[in-house]
Amino acid sequence: MKTSIHRRQFLKLMGTSLLSLFLQQCGIRPTLTESPAGTSTVSPVPSQMATMPSSETAVPSQTAVPPLTATPSYQTVAAIGQINAYEVSQLRNKLQDMFQQLGGLEDVIRPGARVTIKPNLTGNTWSDSTLPAPATELFVTHPALVQALSELLIDAGAGKIRIVDGLGDETIFRAWGYTDVAARVNADLVDLCKPAPYKDFVAFPVGPNRQIYDVFYMNAALKEVDVFISFAKMKCHSTTGVTLSLKNLIGLAPISLYRRDEKQNHRSAFHESENYDRRLPRVAIDLNLAMPVHLALIDGIKTVEAGAGVWDPGYNPVQPGLMIASKNPVAADSVSTALMGFDPDAPSGSNPFSYADNHLFLAREAGLGTNQLQDIGTVGAEIANVVFPFKTVR
Repeated sequence: MKTSIHRRQFLKLMGTSLLSLFLQQCGIRPTLTESPAGTSTVSPVPSQMATMPSSETAVPSQTAVPPLTATPSYQTVAAIGQINAYEVSQLRNKLQDMFQQLGGLEDVIRPGARVTIKPNLTGNTWSDSTLPAPATELFVTHPALVQALSELLIDAGAGKIRIVDGLGDETIFRAWGYTDVAARVNADLVDLCKPAPYKDFVAFPVGPNRQIYDVFYMNAALKEVDVFISFAKMKCHSTTGVTLSLKNLIGLAPISLYRRDEKQNHRSAFHESENYDRRLPRVAIDLNLAMPVHLALIDGIKTVEAGAGVWDPGYNPVQPGLMIASKNPVAADSVSTALMGFDPDAPSGSNPFSYADNHLFLAREAGLGTNQLQDIGTVGAEIANVVFPFKTVR
């Protein structure tokens, strides 16, 4: 029998349907059992890094366009699109239809806006030759989607586009097609695990609703953002149950500052326990408070079930043929969770949140949006008609 291992264990070694349940208004609310471990302020970096970079590397104080509000406007509508191939022109047309169904992008993209796109580029490239399909069709966001999105953003008036992630493997951008995409749309690529193009990481305060951290130290390029987009992959996760646009922000943090051992190549400081983790879901909420998402998209065209990547040996390629978009990440994730056959408002400790507190509930409590389906409108396909039940990781 195959056994599943955590991604962090894997990296260390290497250097049906519940539809009727969640469509009913059953009134179930998760109960948080105790305070998370380490609720005091965590400061994983030297104190001298608490200030901005020196003047020659400081982030410009003026923005190119009128800024959006500090937190995204409260939106409760998600678009569900159906498509089965990663062909750029088809993806562009589908995304355009979905954005129109959401009321257009005029309230998100201002003329000249600096847009940062954060895809899910998890893992590394060493096992690519052994995979049953390209990694982009299994457990990472497909670059064709980021190209199609970027073209639409440019048409909407966006100025500079950056594509970012905190890479555990420096070869990822080139190996998985992002170097080519960046060249086609004149975008910059930034590895958030490094401070470049600045000299040092800078502080990102979390705010009054913080769960674990008061502040994160991250690449200063994230200060130069008018619109922040999380483009996740539709997957289950061995700890958090589902990993979508909210949890996608875990990759913003540099690995070197958020690990307990310098030999590790994962963000071990974000985890509490391998049996039941109260910490990781709250860290995800803190990152979303520190770096609010203005547009959330989820690649569910081709992905995997029963795993978040190759480090989960039981993972299985699937093709739901779905994309989800919303101007609120909690709405996007909640609808995606429902499409995967789960209740987004399920109590902590129950499927799919069997091994960690329900971070969608925590997001609602933190004021980031609602995870209750009866309060979220959907456009495009109907959930009941396109639900694709996923097997969980363990």
